[in-house]
Amino acid sequence: MDALEIMSNPDYVTAYFQPIFSADEHRIVGYEILGRYIEENTVASLGAFFHDEEIPDEYKIEIDELVTKFALHEIITSASHDALIFINRDAKHLLSDDGESFLKMLKNYEKMGLELNRIVLEISEEGLTENFADIVRLLQYYKTYGIKIAIDNVKGQNTSWDQISDFAPDILKVDLQKLRHDVANQSFKDMLYSLSLLARKIGATLLFQNIEMDYQLHFAWRNGGRYYQGIYLEEPKPDLLDPDILREKLKEKCQNYIKYEKRHLEIVYSLADILQADLVQSINKTKKAEEEDYNTFLFELTKQLGNKYFRVYICDENGFQLTCNVFRNEQTWEIQKEYVGKNWSWRPYFLENIIKMRNDKKGLLSDIYSDLETGQLIRTFSYPLGQRHFLFMDLSYEFLYEQDGLLY
Repeated sequence: MDALEIMSNPDYVTAYFQPIFSADEHRIVGYEILGRYIEENTVASLGAFFHDEEIPDEYKIEIDELVTKFALHEIITSASHDALIFINRDAKHLLSDDGESFLKMLKNYEKMGLELNRIVLEISEEGLTENFADIVRLLQYYKTYGIKIAIDNVKGQNTSWDQISDFAPDILKVDLQKLRHDVANQSFKDMLYSLSLLARKIGATLLFQNIEMDYQLHFAWRNGGRYYQGIYLEEPKPDLLDPDILREKLKEKCQNYIKYEKRHLEIVYSLADILQADLVQSINKTKKAEEEDYNTFLFELTKQLGNKYFRVYICDENGFQLTCNVFRNEQTWEIQKEYVGKNWSWRPYFLENIIKMRNDKKGLLSDIYSDLETGQLIRTFSYPLGQRHFLFMDLSYEFLYEQDGLLY
Protein backbone atom coordinates (compact mmCIF):
# COMPACT_ATOMS: atom_id res chain seq x y z
CA MET A 1 0.00 0.00 0.00
CA ASP A 2 1.70 3.14 -1.30
CA ALA A 3 1.67 6.44 0.61
CA LEU A 4 0.67 8.38 -2.50
CA GLU A 5 -2.20 5.97 -3.04
CA ILE A 6 -3.47 6.72 0.45
CA MET A 7 -3.11 10.48 -0.02
CA SER A 8 -4.91 10.30 -3.36
CA ASN A 9 -7.87 8.37 -1.93
CA PRO A 10 -8.85 10.04 1.35
CA ASP A 11 -12.38 8.63 1.00
CA TYR A 12 -10.92 5.17 1.60
CA VAL A 13 -9.47 6.26 4.95
CA THR A 14 -11.61 5.58 8.00
CA ALA A 15 -11.44 4.92 11.74
CA TYR A 16 -11.86 1.70 13.67
CA PHE A 17 -12.43 1.49 17.40
CA GLN A 18 -10.68 -0.97 19.71
CA PRO A 19 -12.46 -1.21 23.07
CA ILE A 20 -10.62 -0.93 26.37
CA PHE A 21 -12.10 -2.82 29.33
CA SER A 22 -11.91 -2.04 33.03
CA ALA A 23 -11.02 -4.49 35.79
CA ASP A 24 -13.29 -2.90 38.37
CA GLU A 25 -16.50 -2.68 36.32
CA HIS A 26 -15.85 -5.46 33.75
CA ARG A 27 -17.16 -3.23 30.97
CA ILE A 28 -15.88 -1.03 28.15
CA VAL A 29 -14.31 2.10 29.63
CA GLY A 30 -12.93 3.56 26.40
CA TYR A 31 -11.89 3.13 22.77
CA GLU A 32 -8.61 3.62 20.99
CA ILE A 33 -8.99 5.25 17.56
CA LEU A 34 -7.10 3.31 14.88
CA GLY A 35 -6.64 4.25 11.23
CA ARG A 36 -7.81 1.90 8.48
CA TYR A 37 -7.75 1.96 4.68
CA ILE A 38 -10.65 0.16 2.97
CA GLU A 39 -10.56 -0.67 -0.73
CA GLU A 40 -12.79 -3.26 -2.41
CA ASN A 41 -13.84 -4.73 0.95
CA THR A 42 -10.20 -5.17 2.00
CA VAL A 43 -9.38 -3.55 5.34
CA ALA A 44 -5.74 -2.61 5.95
CA SER A 45 -4.17 -1.05 9.03
CA LEU A 46 -2.50 2.34 8.61
CA GLY A 47 0.05 1.50 11.29
CA ALA A 48 2.84 0.92 8.78
CA PHE A 49 2.04 4.26 7.12
CA PHE A 50 2.38 6.18 10.38
CA HIS A 51 5.60 4.41 11.39
CA ASP A 52 7.38 4.72 8.03
CA GLU A 53 10.12 7.31 8.54
CA GLU A 54 10.40 7.95 4.79
CA ILE A 55 6.84 9.27 4.54
CA PRO A 56 6.70 13.07 4.99
CA ASP A 57 5.35 14.27 8.31
CA GLU A 58 2.77 16.49 6.60
CA TYR A 59 1.22 13.37 5.01
CA LYS A 60 0.96 11.68 8.38
CA ILE A 61 -0.50 14.78 10.06
CA GLU A 62 -3.16 15.09 7.37
CA ILE A 63 -4.22 11.43 7.57
CA ASP A 64 -4.07 11.47 11.39
CA GLU A 65 -6.46 14.41 11.48
CA LEU A 66 -8.74 12.78 8.91
CA VAL A 67 -9.01 9.58 10.97
CA THR A 68 -9.55 11.48 14.22
CA LYS A 69 -12.29 13.70 12.79
CA PHE A 70 -14.10 10.70 11.35
CA ALA A 71 -13.95 8.94 14.73
CA LEU A 72 -15.04 11.96 16.78
CA HIS A 73 -17.96 12.54 14.44
CA GLU A 74 -19.06 8.92 14.88
CA ILE A 75 -18.77 9.19 18.66
CA ILE A 76 -20.71 12.40 19.18
CA THR A 77 -23.48 11.33 16.79
CA SER A 78 -23.90 7.89 18.36
CA ALA A 79 -25.77 6.89 21.47
CA SER A 80 -22.55 5.68 23.07
CA HIS A 81 -21.89 5.87 26.78
CA ASP A 82 -19.29 8.22 28.27
CA ALA A 83 -16.33 6.19 27.11
CA LEU A 84 -12.79 7.58 27.11
CA ILE A 85 -11.42 8.32 23.63
CA PHE A 86 -7.76 7.37 23.13
CA ILE A 87 -6.09 9.39 20.36
CA ASN A 88 -2.52 8.64 19.23
CA ARG A 89 -0.24 11.52 18.27
CA ASP A 90 3.46 11.83 17.46
CA ALA A 91 5.06 14.31 19.85
CA LYS A 92 7.05 16.07 17.13
CA HIS A 93 3.89 16.53 15.06
CA LEU A 94 2.22 18.24 17.97
CA LEU A 95 5.22 20.50 18.53
CA SER A 96 5.31 21.55 14.87
CA ASP A 97 2.66 24.20 15.65
CA ASP A 98 2.87 24.18 19.45
CA GLY A 99 -0.07 21.80 19.61
CA GLU A 100 -2.57 24.44 18.47
CA SER A 101 -4.19 22.59 15.54
CA PHE A 102 -4.89 19.52 17.68
CA LEU A 103 -6.45 21.60 20.45
CA LYS A 104 -8.45 23.68 17.94
CA MET A 105 -9.91 20.50 16.44
CA LEU A 106 -10.96 19.22 19.87
CA LYS A 107 -12.53 22.58 20.77
CA ASN A 108 -14.58 22.48 17.59
CA TYR A 109 -16.02 19.13 18.62
CA GLU A 110 -16.50 20.40 22.15
CA LYS A 111 -18.99 22.90 20.68
CA MET A 112 -20.86 19.89 19.26
CA GLY A 113 -21.13 18.22 22.64
CA LEU A 114 -17.79 16.43 23.13
CA GLU A 115 -16.50 16.62 26.70
CA LEU A 116 -12.73 17.15 26.64
CA ASN A 117 -12.25 15.16 29.85
CA ARG A 118 -13.09 12.07 27.78
CA ILE A 119 -10.02 12.61 25.57
CA VAL A 120 -6.89 10.58 26.33
CA LEU A 121 -3.89 11.74 24.31
CA GLU A 122 -1.41 8.91 23.73
CA ILE A 123 2.28 9.75 23.30
CA SER A 124 4.82 6.96 22.87
CA GLU A 125 7.67 6.78 25.36
CA GLU A 126 10.11 7.12 22.45
CA GLY A 127 8.43 10.43 21.58
CA LEU A 128 9.58 11.90 24.90
CA THR A 129 13.29 11.48 24.25
CA GLU A 130 13.64 14.65 22.15
CA ASN A 131 12.47 18.10 23.25
CA PHE A 132 11.37 16.60 26.56
CA ALA A 133 10.82 19.95 28.30
CA ASP A 134 8.77 21.31 25.40
CA ILE A 135 6.48 18.29 25.08
CA VAL A 136 5.96 18.12 28.85
CA ARG A 137 5.03 21.79 28.92
CA LEU A 138 2.53 21.21 26.09
CA LEU A 139 1.04 18.14 27.76
CA GLN A 140 0.61 20.02 31.02
CA TYR A 141 -1.15 22.77 29.06
CA TYR A 142 -3.53 20.20 27.54
CA LYS A 143 -4.29 18.86 31.01
CA THR A 144 -5.67 22.24 32.03
CA TYR A 145 -8.51 21.52 29.58
CA GLY A 146 -9.25 18.19 31.24
CA ILE A 147 -7.43 16.18 28.57
CA LYS A 148 -5.81 13.05 30.01
CA ILE A 149 -2.32 11.93 29.04
CA ALA A 150 -1.24 8.34 28.38
CA ILE A 151 2.35 7.23 27.81
CA ASP A 152 2.27 4.41 25.27
CA ASN A 153 4.59 1.41 25.02
CA VAL A 154 6.35 2.10 28.31
CA LYS A 155 9.60 0.16 28.69
CA GLY A 156 11.73 2.41 30.88
CA GLN A 157 14.59 2.17 28.38
CA ASN A 158 14.59 5.36 26.33
CA THR A 159 13.12 7.73 28.89
CA SER A 160 13.87 7.43 32.57
CA TRP A 161 10.98 6.75 34.88
CA ASP A 162 12.03 9.84 36.81
CA GLN A 163 11.20 11.92 33.73
CA ILE A 164 7.85 10.19 33.28
CA SER A 165 6.93 10.88 36.88
CA ASP A 166 7.83 14.58 36.45
CA PHE A 167 4.54 15.37 34.74
CA ALA A 168 2.42 12.57 36.25
CA PRO A 169 0.68 10.99 33.23
CA ASP A 170 -2.80 9.67 33.89
CA ILE A 171 -2.26 6.32 32.18
CA LEU A 172 0.76 4.11 31.44
CA LYS A 173 0.24 1.69 28.54
CA VAL A 174 2.28 -1.52 28.65
CA ASP A 175 2.64 -3.87 25.69
CA LEU A 176 2.33 -7.56 26.61
CA GLN A 177 3.42 -8.83 23.18
CA LYS A 178 6.78 -9.93 24.58
CA LEU A 179 5.06 -12.06 27.20
CA ARG A 180 3.27 -14.04 24.48
CA HIS A 181 6.54 -15.03 22.84
CA ASP A 182 8.54 -15.61 26.02
CA VAL A 183 6.32 -16.66 28.93
CA ALA A 184 9.36 -17.41 31.13
CA ASN A 185 10.96 -13.96 30.64
CA GLN A 186 11.56 -13.16 34.31
CA SER A 187 13.42 -9.89 33.68
CA PHE A 188 10.42 -8.58 31.72
CA LYS A 189 8.10 -9.60 34.56
CA ASP A 190 10.37 -7.92 37.10
CA MET A 191 10.37 -4.72 35.02
CA LEU A 192 6.57 -4.75 34.90
CA TYR A 193 6.42 -5.27 38.65
CA SER A 194 8.64 -2.22 39.14
CA LEU A 195 6.47 -0.29 36.70
CA SER A 196 3.36 -1.15 38.72
CA LEU A 197 5.06 0.32 41.80
CA LEU A 198 5.88 3.49 39.84
CA ALA A 199 2.28 3.78 38.61
CA ARG A 200 1.01 3.49 42.16
CA LYS A 201 3.50 6.08 43.39
CA ILE A 202 2.58 8.73 40.79
CA GLY A 203 -1.13 7.93 40.76
CA ALA A 204 -1.24 6.60 37.19
CA THR A 205 -3.51 3.86 35.88
CA LEU A 206 -1.89 0.82 34.20
CA LEU A 207 -3.35 -0.21 30.84
CA PHE A 208 -2.08 -3.51 29.42
CA GLN A 209 -2.40 -3.79 25.65
CA ASN A 210 -1.88 -6.50 23.02
CA ILE A 211 -3.56 -9.11 25.21
CA GLU A 212 -3.93 -12.14 22.93
CA MET A 213 -4.45 -14.99 25.38
CA ASP A 214 -5.84 -15.75 28.82
CA TYR A 215 -2.39 -15.97 30.42
CA GLN A 216 -1.67 -12.35 29.48
CA LEU A 217 -5.00 -11.16 30.86
CA HIS A 218 -4.34 -13.01 34.13
CA PHE A 219 -0.86 -11.49 34.27
CA ALA A 220 -2.26 -8.00 33.71
CA TRP A 221 -4.84 -8.51 36.46
CA ARG A 222 -2.23 -9.84 38.90
CA ASN A 223 0.17 -6.95 38.20
CA GLY A 224 -2.13 -4.07 38.95
CA GLY A 225 -3.67 -3.53 35.51
CA ARG A 226 -6.93 -1.59 35.72
CA TYR A 227 -7.51 -1.38 31.96
CA TYR A 228 -7.12 -4.14 29.33
CA GLN A 229 -6.96 -4.09 25.55
CA GLY A 230 -6.30 -6.73 22.90
CA ILE A 231 -7.82 -9.13 20.39
CA TYR A 232 -8.36 -11.73 23.13
CA LEU A 233 -11.07 -9.39 24.37
CA GLU A 234 -12.23 -7.60 21.21
CA GLU A 235 -10.68 -6.79 17.85
CA PRO A 236 -10.89 -3.26 16.42
CA LYS A 237 -14.34 -2.70 14.95
CA PRO A 238 -15.91 -0.04 12.70
CA ASP A 239 -18.67 0.49 15.25
CA LEU A 240 -18.98 1.22 18.96
CA LEU A 241 -20.13 -1.73 21.05
CA ASP A 242 -22.48 -2.39 23.94
CA PRO A 243 -20.37 -1.38 26.97
CA ASP A 244 -21.49 -4.52 28.84
CA ILE A 245 -20.66 -6.92 26.01
CA LEU A 246 -18.09 -8.86 28.08
CA ARG A 247 -19.33 -8.11 31.57
CA GLU A 248 -20.26 -11.69 32.50
CA LYS A 249 -17.21 -13.20 30.79
CA LEU A 250 -14.79 -10.84 32.56
CA LYS A 251 -16.54 -11.27 35.90
CA GLU A 252 -16.19 -15.05 35.58
CA LYS A 253 -12.51 -14.76 34.64
CA CYS A 254 -11.88 -12.40 37.54
CA GLN A 255 -13.46 -14.91 39.93
CA ASN A 256 -11.24 -17.65 38.49
CA TYR A 257 -8.13 -15.48 38.91
CA ILE A 258 -9.11 -14.69 42.51
CA LYS A 259 -9.63 -18.39 43.23
CA TYR A 260 -6.27 -19.26 41.66
CA GLU A 261 -4.46 -16.49 43.52
CA LYS A 262 -5.96 -17.48 46.88
CA ARG A 263 -4.95 -21.09 46.29
CA HIS A 264 -1.43 -19.96 45.41
CA LEU A 265 -1.18 -17.85 48.57
CA GLU A 266 -2.43 -20.75 50.67
CA ILE A 267 0.36 -22.91 49.21
CA VAL A 268 2.98 -20.26 50.03
CA TYR A 269 1.76 -19.76 53.61
CA SER A 270 1.44 -23.49 54.13
CA LEU A 271 5.03 -24.01 52.99
CA ALA A 272 6.22 -21.23 55.30
CA ASP A 273 4.59 -23.04 58.24
CA ILE A 274 6.21 -26.34 57.21
CA LEU A 275 9.64 -24.73 56.80
CA GLN A 276 9.34 -23.09 60.21
CA ALA A 277 8.36 -26.35 61.93
CA ASP A 278 11.23 -28.21 60.24
CA LEU A 279 13.68 -25.44 61.07
CA VAL A 280 12.72 -25.35 64.75
CA GLN A 281 13.33 -29.11 64.92
CA SER A 282 16.69 -28.72 63.19
CA ILE A 283 17.73 -25.87 65.50
CA ASN A 284 16.77 -27.94 68.53
CA LYS A 285 19.03 -30.75 67.28
CA THR A 286 21.90 -28.33 66.75
CA LYS A 287 24.16 -27.25 69.57
CA LYS A 288 23.21 -23.78 70.78
CA ALA A 289 25.80 -21.15 69.89
CA GLU A 290 26.77 -17.73 71.13
CA GLU A 291 26.99 -14.87 68.64
CA GLU A 292 30.73 -15.22 68.18
CA ASP A 293 30.26 -18.88 67.27
CA TYR A 294 27.42 -18.47 64.78
CA ASN A 295 29.57 -19.81 61.91
CA THR A 296 29.94 -23.14 63.65
CA PHE A 297 26.24 -23.13 64.44
CA LEU A 298 25.36 -22.59 60.77
CA PHE A 299 27.68 -25.33 59.55
CA GLU A 300 26.18 -27.76 62.05
CA LEU A 301 22.68 -26.67 61.09
CA THR A 302 23.25 -27.49 57.43
CA LYS A 303 23.68 -31.15 58.40
CA GLN A 304 20.01 -31.15 59.41
CA LEU A 305 18.62 -29.20 56.46
CA GLY A 306 18.84 -31.64 53.56
CA ASN A 307 18.73 -30.29 50.00
CA LYS A 308 15.98 -27.71 50.28
CA TYR A 309 18.44 -24.83 50.76
CA PHE A 310 21.62 -23.86 48.97
CA ARG A 311 22.75 -20.86 51.02
CA VAL A 312 22.36 -19.85 54.68
CA TYR A 313 23.68 -16.90 56.68
CA ILE A 314 22.83 -14.69 59.67
CA CYS A 315 22.37 -10.90 59.79
CA ASP A 316 21.73 -8.47 62.57
CA GLU A 317 18.66 -6.22 62.77
CA ASN A 318 20.35 -3.55 60.61
CA GLY A 319 21.19 -5.92 57.78
CA PHE A 320 24.89 -6.43 58.53
CA GLN A 321 25.97 -10.01 57.88
CA LEU A 322 27.42 -11.58 61.03
CA THR A 323 28.52 -14.86 59.50
CA CYS A 324 30.08 -16.34 56.43
CA ASN A 325 27.80 -17.73 53.75
CA VAL A 326 27.43 -21.47 54.08
CA PHE A 327 26.90 -22.45 50.44
CA ARG A 328 25.93 -25.84 49.05
CA ASN A 329 27.96 -26.77 45.98
CA GLU A 330 26.22 -29.92 44.69
CA GLN A 331 26.34 -32.17 47.80
CA THR A 332 29.09 -30.32 49.66
CA TRP A 333 28.64 -27.32 51.96
CA GLU A 334 31.34 -24.66 51.64
CA ILE A 335 32.30 -21.58 53.67
CA GLN A 336 32.34 -18.19 51.87
CA LYS A 337 34.16 -15.86 54.26
CA GLU A 338 34.07 -12.79 52.00
CA TYR A 339 30.44 -12.06 52.88
CA VAL A 340 31.05 -11.26 56.55
CA GLY A 341 30.21 -7.61 57.25
CA LYS A 342 28.22 -6.98 54.06
CA ASN A 343 25.06 -4.97 54.53
CA TRP A 344 21.76 -5.98 52.88
CA SER A 345 19.43 -3.28 54.19
CA TRP A 346 19.24 -1.77 50.67
CA ARG A 347 17.22 -4.74 49.44
CA PRO A 348 13.50 -4.06 48.94
CA TYR A 349 11.42 -4.81 52.04
CA PHE A 350 14.48 -5.98 54.02
CA LEU A 351 13.97 -3.75 57.06
CA GLU A 352 10.19 -4.05 56.81
CA ASN A 353 10.52 -7.83 57.00
CA ILE A 354 12.92 -7.59 59.93
CA ILE A 355 10.35 -5.63 61.91
CA LYS A 356 7.57 -8.00 60.86
CA MET A 357 9.55 -11.06 62.00
CA ARG A 358 10.42 -9.40 65.29
CA ASN A 359 6.79 -8.47 65.99
CA ASP A 360 5.21 -11.73 64.79
CA LYS A 361 8.02 -13.94 66.16
CA LYS A 362 7.81 -16.22 63.12
CA GLY A 363 9.54 -16.75 59.79
CA LEU A 364 8.73 -15.27 56.38
CA LEU A 365 8.84 -16.76 52.88
CA SER A 366 9.77 -14.23 50.19
CA ASP A 367 8.32 -13.73 46.73
CA ILE A 368 10.03 -15.39 43.79
CA TYR A 369 13.05 -13.41 42.51
CA SER A 370 16.26 -13.85 40.49
CA ASP A 371 19.35 -14.55 42.58
CA LEU A 372 22.15 -12.04 41.89
CA GLU A 373 24.88 -14.71 41.89
CA THR A 374 23.35 -17.81 40.33
CA GLY A 375 20.77 -16.08 38.11
CA GLN A 376 18.22 -18.72 39.12
CA LEU A 377 14.73 -18.09 40.42
CA ILE A 378 14.68 -18.57 44.18
CA ARG A 379 12.79 -17.75 47.37
CA THR A 380 14.29 -16.94 50.76
CA PHE A 381 12.97 -18.17 54.08
CA SER A 382 14.00 -15.89 56.93
CA TYR A 383 13.62 -16.65 60.62
CA PRO A 384 14.19 -14.61 63.81
CA LEU A 385 16.86 -15.84 66.21
CA GLY A 386 15.65 -13.71 69.10
CA GLN A 387 15.14 -9.93 68.78
CA ARG A 388 18.41 -8.87 67.15
CA HIS A 389 19.61 -11.65 64.87
CA PHE A 390 17.95 -13.23 61.84
CA LEU A 391 18.61 -16.39 59.87
CA PHE A 392 18.32 -16.24 56.06
CA MET A 393 18.00 -19.45 54.04
CA ASP A 394 17.79 -19.50 50.24
CA LEU A 395 15.62 -22.27 48.81
CA SER A 396 17.05 -24.02 45.77
CA TYR A 397 15.45 -23.82 42.33
CA GLU A 398 15.29 -27.62 42.25
CA PHE A 399 13.23 -27.73 45.43
CA LEU A 400 10.87 -24.97 44.25
CA TYR A 401 10.43 -26.67 40.89
CA GLU A 402 9.16 -29.80 42.62
CA GLN A 403 6.56 -27.85 44.61
CA ASP A 404 3.21 -26.90 43.12
CA GLY A 405 2.94 -23.17 42.37
CA LEU A 406 6.13 -21.97 44.04
CA LEU A 407 7.85 -20.70 40.87
CA TYR A 408 4.88 -18.43 40.19
